[in-house]
Amino acid sequence: MVIPINRLLAGYRSYKALYHEKRAELTQRLADEGQRPAILVIACSDSRVDPAILFNADPGEIFVVRNVAALVPPYEPDGSHHGTSSAIEYAVKDLKVEEIIVLGHHKCGGIQAMRSIVSGEVEDNHEFVGTWMNLARDACELHGADDPNSGASVEMATIKLSVKNLKSFPWIQSRIDEGKLRVHGWWFDISNGELYGHDPRTGQFSVVEKLAPVGASE
Repeated sequence: MVIPINRLLAGYRSYKALYHEKRAELTQRLADEGQRPAILVIACSDSRVDPAILFNADPGEIFVVRNVAALVPPYEPDGSHHGTSSAIEYAVKDLKVEEIIVLGHHKCGGIQAMRSIVSGEVEDNHEFVGTWMNLARDACELHGADDPNSGASVEMATIKLSVKNLKSFPWIQSRIDEGKLRVHGWWFDISNGELYGHDPRTGQFSVVEKLAPVGASE
């Protein structure tokens, strides 16, 4: 049996030999010039969905913020600790990203936990997760948390809610109005590898290849 930490160390050695040294020009440029990603991806912490792998992205190409269920809280500058909001602010104000993608996914554990709590199936015994997942409570209640087939619907509704919350940040909405920023809601199906995007014209999610060419924010 491979000890997990040894698996990581072996992976690092492989990365250094097969990737870092062969792409020395790219890695050195990133070290010297810093990062200039054009895209912010707000993704779930779930180990099965890694945005860099999903989009075959190079280092420095996307700025990734990950949290439980890929949630975006509403704009609340109240002096508290706002990890997700601070990362979004840095990406928009300092990195000046041109695209923001909220990336939810199939079988999200955070969404499943909230559905179980809302339906009364389990009692919330977390110190932090329950409060965080309350951001998705309305979506769970709207789509029937006790319906075993509502998982994907709740996940997609939560993505749309996060997109809406993004626009509550005044410096995001202003850049959208100026045509400098676009916001998108995407959902990844782990089981079949399909990626779906929210179409603001229909309110539905369609496989990304069928969406209209990107030219405007949601």
